[in-house]
Amino acid sequence: MAEDPKPFGDDLFGAEHVRVYRETGGQRGYDWRGTTILLLTTTGRASGQERTTPLIHRTDGDTWVVVASKGGAPDHPDWYKNLQAELDVLIQVKSERIPVRAETAEGDERTRLWQLMTEVWPAYDDYQRKTDRQIPVVVFRRR
Repeated sequence: MAEDPKPFGDDLFGAEHVRVYRETGGQRGYDWRGTTILLLTTTGRASGQERTTPLIHRTDGDTWVVVASKGGAPDHPDWYKNLQAELDVLIQVKSERIPVRAETAEGDERTRLWQLMTEVWPAYDDYQRKTDRQIPVVVFRRR
């Protein structure tokens, strides 16, 4: 039997990443390119439809931290705009689905959490240099 050349899901992106992550309870797709991924499910602020996005995350105590980078684009990602409309959302970490409340980190907390996130994904610093907006750092707390 041939070995999967990318057993941890490094080749996964977008909807395919979400599908494989859900099907395997995160056995594929949780570990991705040296980082860890959670699935964020928001409700579209205009469409009312559920949207699920795979995001690099780290834990900080009993919270989960993500960055709304959109690769340094001039505008926030849609999932972040959806969060601004509805703070109570759902994340999936491995096989656990967790109801959480989102909060955008500010000041010293944002600075500390930004550093935590750039340790695992240094490109966030490059993304910040590409845009005039301050890239949000989002904290999820269990509801």
